Amino acid sequence: MTERSPRAALALVVGVTVAASIGLTLARVPSAVLFAGLIAGMAHALTSSTPLQAPSWLFRVAQGLIGVVIGSAVSGPALERIGRSLLPIGLVMLATVLISLASGWLLGLRKDVSRVTGVFALIAGGASGVVAVARDLGADDRVVTVVQYLRVLVVLLTIPLVTGVAFDPVRGQGSLEPGDAGLVRDLTLVVVSLVVGLLLARVVRFPTASLLGPLAVAMALALSGWLGEARVPEAVQWFAFALIGAQVGLRFTRASLVSIARMLPVVLALVVGMIAATAATGALLAWATPVDGLTAYLATTPGGLFAVLSTAADSGADVTFVFAVQLCRLLVVLALTPLLARWLSTARD
Repeated sequence: MTERSPRAALALVVGVTVAASIGLTLARVPSAVLFAGLIAGMAHALTSSTPLQAPSWLFRVAQGLIGVVIGSAVSGPALERIGRSLLPIGLVMLATVLISLASGWLLGLRKDVSRVTGVFALIAGGASGVVAVARDLGADDRVVTVVQYLRVLVVLLTIPLVTGVAFDPVRGQGSLEPGDAGLVRDLTLVVVSLVVGLLLARVVRFPTASLLGPLAVAMALALSGWLGEARVPEAVQWFAFALIGAQVGLRFTRASLVSIARMLPVVLALVVGMIAATAATGALLAWATPVDGLTAYLATTPGGLFAVLSTAADSGADVTFVFAVQLCRLLVVLALTPLLARWLSTARD
């Protein structure tokens, strides 16, 4: 481990992000900047003990910008398609939740992990929300935090591999391409959606509110047609994606991995199993609905909401469909969290 000054650490993260973004873009990886930020964050966290953390407000802005990207891509016809497929969407969403609960239950069979900790460590959806309430619900918040973000990390690392090999999407054929409304309207969309949306997030205390508030405002503007085909400027998107990727990467210090070293092989095996099982449910979703295979796969991944949505937008998948399924699962998981804690504690007693 090396000691770096905060300035040197920041320079490393920025430099690796730029270099990796170029390389991943040339390799036709969707959302290359996000994954480059992830690599850069890990490059520092795993090689130095120097803490590096951006202000929390900056990450809220980054999350809000991604919300604007997704909200501006929503369309009326896409919402109608979702309405015609509510039953298969609901069944697949339920299957994904059950897969993650079963994986957490298996982790809880270890003598050094309680069932409450095991379930909350691997439950898919709302990692930040689950981590925030883990201790209050009787779980080991250290294990929950590391395993939750390890799950997110593995999902993030497999997304470009699976999408590139199995589906071979054309980068940029989705909503990350600039719109035709002009720079003034594009910036108006960003500023209005971000400011109003983040103000709403302060009023409505809810996990991922920093994403959902701006998303809701941008979606309202998109459906109204007031700003035409306005989109978030590409340079602004790069900034947001790089920050989100770096945020996840910086969590993986050597100390955090050492804290779960003994259970690491089991956790990785369970996470890979979850990804494979949810991919199978995605295949069923593609069979039961008019959506394509890539959209169905991204809609059912067990976590990595920001990366999933940005990949969907950049690769031509149906971003509205992906967001609807992921959001519904997130809401179900957060609603069930207190009930699960109570049930698991009663079962333990």
